[in-house]
Amino acid sequence: MERRTFVKHAAAWATARAINGIVPSSLMAEEAIHKQPEHAPMELGLLIKPSPDPEAKIRLVHELGFKTCFLSLDGYLNHFTPALTRQFEDLLDKYQVIATTAEVVYPQPLKWNFVEGPATIGVVPRAYRKARLDALKQCSDFAKALDIGRVQTHCGFIPEDPKDALYEETVAAIREITEHCAANGQSFLMETGQETPTTMLRMLKDVNNTALGVGLDTANLILYGKANPVDALKVLGSHVQAMHAKDGKWPTDPDKLGQEVLIGKGEVDFVKVLSMLHSLGYKGAVSIERETSGPQQIEDVRAEKLYLENILNKIKQA
Repeated sequence: MERRTFVKHAAAWATARAINGIVPSSLMAEEAIHKQPEHAPMELGLLIKPSPDPEAKIRLVHELGFKTCFLSLDGYLNHFTPALTRQFEDLLDKYQVIATTAEVVYPQPLKWNFVEGPATIGVVPRAYRKARLDALKQCSDFAKALDIGRVQTHCGFIPEDPKDALYEETVAAIREITEHCAANGQSFLMETGQETPTTMLRMLKDVNNTALGVGLDTANLILYGKANPVDALKVLGSHVQAMHAKDGKWPTDPDKLGQEVLIGKGEVDFVKVLSMLHSLGYKGAVSIERETSGPQQIEDVRAEKLYLENILNKIKQA
């Protein structure tokens, strides 16, 4: 059954149950939201930035042999219109691709380094917090219309000190967006990178909402010098709901992040990471993210897909 048809039938089924008194009408919308198309556990996918040509990007996902995609939607911020929703619905149906997670990190400025990053990334900086929360709520509402159950972002350089005033403010901000996503039947995911796994675990505890989870970016933990992803899974593994498959090297300049590289050429032990996720019963997608562009990016993704398929096949057959 096509994706849109499936969702329409699910919504109609929920409506009928509500009318007949089988389920309270207040739960009708939430129940319909959770009738999402399913994919196999640890299904490979691709992170795409659909703007300005969503058909070309979603078609590429299909042509490369992926069944899922992770949507990076910054190019559409403040333009999440009903017409855009219909366009994405049609394209996802046409190419039989499941969008698993939606993300925004905008608005600018965003400085991806150690010097200016703490003051510009995520919901930690006071100057940009309100605008980022608004952007995330827009993303959540758009994702709900597309029946996407996860919204993700970089929350920023969350303070290690829980008594830091910025830490308490960040708890409140993450709680606010988590509650918004939960009302839309979604999880809100903190993407790993700028904070240590222990700090992220503390945030999970202090927000205290089951709708809050973790988006594991395997390379970011290394690029920011915060943790080895294998060790990070020992701390955060049960909370991981999405994954960026990406490789990288440790930073050697205290002002600059480490270098992102082709999967298999960096410091990430994908055999251990994927084996641990499998043992944890991880059901989400494994979304390749390659931070290059043009023809080389496509060739890199093809090679990375084969590399990861080989590992996953061995894990699933073990």
